[in-house]
Order: sequence, then structure tokens, then C-alpha cells
Amino acid sequence: MNELLVLSTPLLAPAFSWAGSDISWLEIVALLLALAMVVCNLRVNPIGWPLAIASSVLYGLLFLHSKLYGEAALQLVFIALAAWGWWQWLCGTADGARLQVRTLTPRQRWATLAITLAAWPLLGATLARITDSDVPYLDALPTVGSLAGQYLLGRKWVDNWPVWVAVNLVSVLLFAVKALFLTALLYALFALLALLGWRAWANMQSTAKPNA
Repeated sequence: MNELLVLSTPLLAPAFSWAGSDISWLEIVALLLALAMVVCNLRVNPIGWPLAIASSVLYGLLFLHSKLYGEAALQLVFIALAAWGWWQWLCGTADGARLQVRTLTPRQRWATLAITLAAWPLLGATLARITDSDVPYLDALPTVGSLAGQYLLGRKWVDNWPVWVAVNLVSVLLFAVKALFLTALLYALFALLALLGWRAWANMQSTAKPNA
């Protein structure tokens, strides 16, 4: 890991300063890729998935340098989930057909919430024990929430969008605390885009028989 941090250090060269902090080229490129990804997701365009992979690689490096280990590890999971989600969107039904946009049942929503809330303190305690993170529990909350959101997005559940609204709002606080102000601004924008995505997907939800 140390070698990776050393090799990626040149990418942290400041492009400009904002709010008293240097904004790196790494953060700028990661931001642009992430923004393009969300726009593709809003349009239910599968091109969003390779953009997600590229953005996650860059954000993983950025978070490692910022000692946000939960968020950095999450990017590795995101890369795997993005590959899975890409396949799911293209041929994710039992007969190999494309998934349709649909909603969770109330029971599924409660189960998702319970699992997420149970995983939060477990991950927070783990980060506090094995890393030098100064915000382990604040780091852990959007991490576990993002896993839930990414799974729901991969299966085209409309309910992924309210999850992302909550995750993005918590992330704004997390990145502001770590002085990653451009990324904090991006996540504020993500929260607004998630609201738009929620509305758009609800409107386009298929009336056909749900597929599993």
C-alpha cells in the first residue's frame, strides 16, 4: 500500500486552491467521472458502470491519502459491484433479459434498513481498532449505506435513490471535516441528482410483471 501511495503522490499536485485548501488534479478528474456516471444512471444508461469503475479507482487513491480507509476500501467493493451491476443491467433476469425498473416491498425496505444500521457500528468499531482514522464511525456510515445503495442500483430498484440521498448528505459532512471541499460540494450535488433520479425512475417504472 505504501508503494501505491508513493506512486500516486504526483496526482495530488494542486490544480487550484479553494476555501483555503488545495484541490488536486486527482480530485478533479475523479469528480468529473463520478458526475458523468450519475447522469448515465439517471438515464438508465449502462455506460455509467465503466465510468463508475474509473471514478472508484481514482477516489480510492484520494481517500487513502486522506486516511479515509473505510471509503477507500469501499471503492474496491464499488469496482466489483460496478462490474456486477453492468452485467445485471444487461442480462440480469433468470432468462437473460434486461432488468426493468421496480420497487422494493415494505418488508424488503425494512430488511435493508436493519442490515445497514446493524453493519454501521460493526464497521466503525473495526476501523477504530485497525486503522488510524480520526473519524471511524462517520466514515463507516456512508460506507455501509453505499453498499446497500449500490446493490439496489445494480438490481434497478427505485429505492436505491433515497438511500443515495441519505448517503450523500452524510458524505458532505464527512468530506468537509476532512477538508475535501470539492468532493463535499460534489456530494451535495449528488444528493440533488439522487432526488431527480428518484423522481425519474419512479415515473419510468415498468408496469410489466416484476422480474427477480
